[in-house]
Amino acid sequence: MAATTMDTVIACTTCGQLQRAEELAPGTVALCCRCGAVVRAYKALSLERTAAFSLAALILYVPANVYPILLMNYHGAHSENTVWGGVVGLFQNDQRLVAAIVFLASILIPIVKLAALLFLVVSTQRGWARWQRERTLIYRFIEVIGPWAMLDVFLLAVLVALVKLQQIATILPGPGILAFTAMVILTILASASFDPKLIWNDGSASR
Repeated sequence: MAATTMDTVIACTTCGQLQRAEELAPGTVALCCRCGAVVRAYKALSLERTAAFSLAALILYVPANVYPILLMNYHGAHSENTVWGGVVGLFQNDQRLVAAIVFLASILIPIVKLAALLFLVVSTQRGWARWQRERTLIYRFIEVIGPWAMLDVFLLAVLVALVKLQQIATILPGPGILAFTAMVILTILASASFDPKLIWNDGSASR
């Protein structure tokens, strides 16, 4: 008897229904037979796309933190504020909790997430058969910290500054906010592109 591809039993994360799912073709998904939710998806070119998005986001990380996010004119005096400058200013004005949140969400977590994604891409591409459990934990860690790298936290801080200062000064968004926005979007795409199942495939497939 010819060997056939063994189906995989998958539990739907939405309704809990157990079902068998065959190997998928590129660009296809498997839907739950009960509720219709996606239970399995084929992420084509997973490693390539993750690496491309991560590297692009890493490049934008520099201008996002170097260029000013806010430009202010107050009675002829011009000032520019970067993300790091905002963190320092909040800390100096005894807003230490807010400063810590902005630092984590805007500076530390994005670079940690990108570094972890690139590590997973390189280790999977090279077919490392070791540390698979640890690398899976790294991927889960990325999923946990992902919501903290939120664009809305950063934009809310900018909006508060605009509302509070608009009546006494001219406030304009700086070039840094565009780089930051693009970096966050690319980081989200990089995380969504990585297929954790490849960690356990010994690098035999780069899909």
